[in-house]
Amino acid sequence: MSPDLEAGANVEQSAGPLDVEQLPSPVPSLISKTAVGDKGHHVTVVHVAIDKPYSVYTHKEKWLIVCIASCAANFSPFTANIYFPAIPIISRDFHKSVELINLTVTMYMVMQGLSPMFWGTLSDRWGRRPMMFACLLTLSLSCIGLALVPTSAYWLLMLLRCLQATGSASTVALGAGIIGDITTPDERGGFFGLFNLGALVGPTLGPVIGGALAQGLGWSLGLFLFVFLDSCLNSVLIGFSRFLPETLRSIVGDGSISPGWIYTHPISIVDRHRNVEGSNELPPRKPFKNPLLIFLYPEVFVLLLFNGTIYAVMYGVTASLSVIFENVYPYLNQTDIGLCFLAMGGGLLVGSVFSGRFMDAYYRKIRDDLIRQTRTDSEKDIDPRAIEKDPSFPIEKARLHILPWVVFVYTACVIGYGWALESKVTISVPLILQFIIGATALTVLNATQTLLVDMMPSQGSSITACNNIVRCLMGAGMVSIINPMLVALGDGWTYVVLGGLCVLVSPLLYVEIQWGPFWRERRQRAHP
Repeated sequence: MSPDLEAGANVEQSAGPLDVEQLPSPVPSLISKTAVGDKGHHVTVVHVAIDKPYSVYTHKEKWLIVCIASCAANFSPFTANIYFPAIPIISRDFHKSVELINLTVTMYMVMQGLSPMFWGTLSDRWGRRPMMFACLLTLSLSCIGLALVPTSAYWLLMLLRCLQATGSASTVALGAGIIGDITTPDERGGFFGLFNLGALVGPTLGPVIGGALAQGLGWSLGLFLFVFLDSCLNSVLIGFSRFLPETLRSIVGDGSISPGWIYTHPISIVDRHRNVEGSNELPPRKPFKNPLLIFLYPEVFVLLLFNGTIYAVMYGVTASLSVIFENVYPYLNQTDIGLCFLAMGGGLLVGSVFSGRFMDAYYRKIRDDLIRQTRTDSEKDIDPRAIEKDPSFPIEKARLHILPWVVFVYTACVIGYGWALESKVTISVPLILQFIIGATALTVLNATQTLLVDMMPSQGSSITACNNIVRCLMGAGMVSIINPMLVALGDGWTYVVLGGLCVLVSPLLYVEIQWGPFWRERRQRAHP
């Protein structure tokens, strides 16, 4: 461990009354005092460890900020998942095959993956709030355009869905950047759990609303009502985003520095913190970094490949649900099929709540164990933040240690789900398996997302955008091949293949835990 980990009290005894004066501290974030005896012949130096907060925001204010970001991130999965239950009806109304309608889903996911590379990188340089506003404005305009699409204009449907993805998807990367700005590693998992919880309202309610609208109103009127409501929600959120403070540390530091006029908002939740004496240190603004270079870091690439595969398999389950259930359970109408998505959504919600809390608890356990191992003098205190910043801290183990068992359960349920549909068992069986698939998938996604931001907290949006592009491109590939696989292999063997993909990437967890710390330390030394 680094010698800077220990910050305590170094005291030499002296006699007589003491006069104490403040001196500059030789150790960052410490206050040093010198005490001089009344005869001036003996000096006592005391270093008192005072842990300066990482952010001026209180815990409640952090929750409020993350809730606002989570509301914005909800629109990405909402606009994507409302589409799925209506795919058969869209195919009939537009006089196109299911494969061509799935192509609009594929293109949506491609743009969903690519666009955060643009918006996320800009937000790491120019701030979170302006980029969030631009994304929501783009989303609202695309929704208005979709409301006017005639069923004869398939090309326009695809074009506007791509534009919609451009506006909606980047809110996830921006929200992740906000969390990286204001949270410390020991609380980050819980905040990501909250963030994902809000973002999962879309996958939970989107299919239900989409199925009900598609059945009761048909695609044209149903889409009109949906995009009208979506436009209204986005307009409200654009106004609500005026309450969201700028959090980028190169602009506002720990939150105590007043930003320029473009970053201001009429009602601030943190005005009482502005220009607090001693807390207004502004980190230097870092030069522009090409986000594509992130893919060259092996510890990041391994994690992205693993995470993308798990996500793609989950998306294969979701994207094929409406078509499979319509064939296997013909007594279900579109509303019923939409309600079937609640099983997956419920699992995602449960996984979001518990995985974040568990990650934070285990992170603190590893940190506290290291503090006890490092402490050599019971009178000395070790700064927890110094432990966390030390390159040798096993952050990979802290985040990923439970995932091998989670992936095992996830894979078994994916395979079982396919054979349950192949055997046409009672509908409760695949729904229960969907719930478990959702809970375990979210546990994996939450752990890997948190670890990625831990690795590069100053580029939270950029690295989340890289994660997003891998997940979405792999998910788009899965959507494009899932129906041909179902036709060629049947339900059972299709999901055996998907489970095999999970088994194939599982060793990457061992690689990340074993060699990830070495790769990370090497990168940090080369690019401090």
